[in-house]
Amino acid sequence: MEIVDQTESVKGESGEQPISSPLLNRPGAVFIPVRDIEKARDWYCRILGIPSSTVTIMNGHLCSLPVDGSGIILDTMPMWGGNAPGGAPTFRTPAFMLLTEELDASYAFMKDHGAELVTDIQDDHWFVFRDPDGNMIMVCRA
Repeated sequence: MEIVDQTESVKGESGEQPISSPLLNRPGAVFIPVRDIEKARDWYCRILGIPSSTVTIMNGHLCSLPVDGSGIILDTMPMWGGNAPGGAPTFRTPAFMLLTEELDASYAFMKDHGAELVTDIQDDHWFVFRDPDGNMIMVCRA
């Protein structure tokens, strides 16, 4: 599909008339399913260089991380299986990526911080790791 303008009108490949959508054409935030909200907050804050003491847990299950761009929200997801014995399903494929200008240093950093590295650095551009809950997350060269 071809984006016509920023007012959410799109023109399909078949040449039909542009349509208008009330949805914005940009993502808001990524929700990451976690089992222990406090441990997850502390781990993500550590790898992202955010003081965990400055990040609030809301309603006992949500934690919005202060990041640039689209947000990252950690959530035990009580409505989506979080109350089940295994918790909400984890990301079995990377659902989003974190950017870096220092790919080798980022790979070493994740290794040093005990992340399970799923891949080595691929194509001198990216790698994938698992967070403590098993979610796969990609890191890409900016």
